[in-house]
Amino acid sequence: MSVSKEATAINVAKKTSNDFNIAAFAYSALKKIATVGCIYFFGYMNWSVGWFVAPIIFLIMREQWKETADNKRNIAKTIASSNEKDVVLARLDELPSWVFFPDVERVEWLNRIIQQVWPNVNNYTRELIRDTIQPIIKDSLEVYKMKGFKFERIILGSIPVRIGGVKVYDKNTDRNEIIMDLDIVYAGDCDITFYVAGIKGGIKDLQLKGMMRVVMKPLISSIPLVGGVQVFFLNNPEIDFNLVGVADLLDMPGLGDLFRKIITEIIASMLVLPNKYTMKLSEEVDTIEMKAPEPEGVLRVHVVEAKHLMKKDLGVLGGGKSDPYAVVTVGAQEYKTGVVKNSLDPKWDYWCEFIITEVYGQQLFVHLWDSDDALDDESLGRATVDISNIVKQEQADMWLTLENAKHGMVHMRFTWLSLSNNVNDLKAALIEAQLLGSEKVSTALLCVFVDSARNLPLARQSSQPDPYAVLRLGDSTKQTQIIMRNPDPVWEEGFIFRVQNPNIDILHLRIVDKKTGHDIGSFEFGVKSLLNKEKMELNREPFRLQRSGTDSRILWSLKLKILKLAGLTHEPMQNDEPPVIADESTPLLAERTTGSPGRQSPAKAHTLPKQPSTESRLEYKIDDSSVCLESTVPINDTSCDRIIHRNPSQTSSSGEAGLGRLQLTLQYSTQRQKLVVVVHKIAHIPLRDPSNIPDPYVKLYLLPGRSKESKRKTATIKDNCNPVFEESFEYLISQNELINKKLEITVCTQKALFYSSSNILGQVVIDLCKLDIDKSYSSWFDLQPEYSHSD
Repeated sequence: MSVSKEATAINVAKKTSNDFNIAAFAYSALKKIATVGCIYFFGYMNWSVGWFVAPIIFLIMREQWKETADNKRNIAKTIASSNEKDVVLARLDELPSWVFFPDVERVEWLNRIIQQVWPNVNNYTRELIRDTIQPIIKDSLEVYKMKGFKFERIILGSIPVRIGGVKVYDKNTDRNEIIMDLDIVYAGDCDITFYVAGIKGGIKDLQLKGMMRVVMKPLISSIPLVGGVQVFFLNNPEIDFNLVGVADLLDMPGLGDLFRKIITEIIASMLVLPNKYTMKLSEEVDTIEMKAPEPEGVLRVHVVEAKHLMKKDLGVLGGGKSDPYAVVTVGAQEYKTGVVKNSLDPKWDYWCEFIITEVYGQQLFVHLWDSDDALDDESLGRATVDISNIVKQEQADMWLTLENAKHGMVHMRFTWLSLSNNVNDLKAALIEAQLLGSEKVSTALLCVFVDSARNLPLARQSSQPDPYAVLRLGDSTKQTQIIMRNPDPVWEEGFIFRVQNPNIDILHLRIVDKKTGHDIGSFEFGVKSLLNKEKMELNREPFRLQRSGTDSRILWSLKLKILKLAGLTHEPMQNDEPPVIADESTPLLAERTTGSPGRQSPAKAHTLPKQPSTESRLEYKIDDSSVCLESTVPINDTSCDRIIHRNPSQTSSSGEAGLGRLQLTLQYSTQRQKLVVVVHKIAHIPLRDPSNIPDPYVKLYLLPGRSKESKRKTATIKDNCNPVFEESFEYLISQNELINKKLEITVCTQKALFYSSSNILGQVVIDLCKLDIDKSYSSWFDLQPEYSHSD
């Protein structure tokens, strides 16, 4: 019996094997015929082989990318569905060192509570997505010409959110609050379908991972004992999902990233600092305290430069450069520098500011990219800075080594600015902003709480308005939610604006009807008016709306906070004073002790001594008040010890070598780490042939290493022996580099002179280590003959 069964099994196997071989043969033959037919067709049509190869390569790349992404999602999904205790223990190495575990059993107990309430969370989230997120996605996709977005089905599935770690703060917190950080992991079995542009698509295997903070405050003496809850992510969470259906065609690098970017931006606008999701639990608590808390300060960031970056654009002979730019992120706030073409050592000199509402636990990320117009931008590395460490130091200047890169560093400077209620601190803030000379720098914060409006006019006679408020200050625009069919909307939303100059900045308010897009009310508020108020604030003040009904009012609260440097009073700073042109009667003074004795070049390098010679009072006009700066500026003329002329802008001498004199102003800004050189004029260029008048211009180089990047050049002045340029040039250079540099200034003529084989009329070399960085200098310098030197 057993032999018979075995024989039967063998016969069945042989038959199956024969059937399989026949099917495989037929499939292989058809595939070869199709391939040969395609090649024949391409040849018959005289098409390039690229039309045949490119789609194959593209499909292979897409298949590999999807396989990698699916593997990651499956791993995360397996972990999410496993035992809670295993999940917590597996995450120990990944979590930050500060995450606290009371014990694994308690975290497991917390996850079981979440699992119990997950069906209710599912229902609440479904309504939140339909009412709040769907309109935002719809508006975002319409920008890319994809209209008609609408969710059809939203099911989060049975796998709940998991908590991998918990930290409860017991230090650096108010007694009136409880702060917890939760390491959130979600890799559920969601089933979400949607329509966009008439095409049905879906989302599955949604994954989210990030650090969520829960703040319970204020604590009250009556039930429920907590006045409200704030929930937010400290930094942007990691988000990934799988597109299915027809939308699967978009799920590839580039196109699929667009949809992910939109989802990430929506979550950031709702739940990533400085944005918070708030729930008021008691009527005893003021709504402003919950929904418009005062920030802790402002972090001013200076992205100076980078060096030794990776080569991404490879050249034919093995060389190559990159086109780097930097993206700086704190929570949902993001700034991007300009692109520096063909450089591995870019200098950006970029300023930005971040409003910080939570110091502890939040991080700053700087990510360097190589710009590529044809392909996706490639990463050059990233670095992370803990904001709490910057706040403790108050100011920091550091080179950060790039992670996820073979090599490279980025130079960053940080300044922590606290908030002040003292109007006298505004003068110092305005002067500091003026000295930095950047439009990105602000002097104050304006906190606005839009409470409500009443008696709004009807946009159309047939229906009530659907109003929302739009606020604009400078380049920043904020918008409230839309309140449907209500002439008396209650928004209760808070916003924060950076203010460049409270004396002139104006806050613009518009109330818009969603259905018609027409304004149904407006108001302009001068920030200056807050300077005369107690504590520079207004609390729930009603203002009559313009271009609206006679009884239309806006009810809002405003608060102005001055940005203040640590330890800085309202007296102006002594550093980076503006340049003063004094007379040239000052005798030769001793060199600074920081310079090396006898370090003059063959061209008689000029020194810039520190001792004072004249005094001048300078004034910055700030609104109706003026701030006086006492400036004592030394004047240097190393070519003579005698009085030549009393007029600071004129000279009667042609210099020691008889080649003329050059008037310059030099100033180094420690705030901006910039050397500013102003080429004013040249006087008394010798005229040896009246029929051949020179066409002078000025070239500047930093030595040693006369590089192309350090070259600066003025315009050419035609037929002039006393040209006036008045051109300013800047060098981004740190104080440590400054002491090792010289500034070479060469006066040339565009017109060749018959009595000289060179077009150089004279040179000046200034040893920058002799420059007193606390002062500014304007002086005449003797032009010397051209000299030979090594860099």
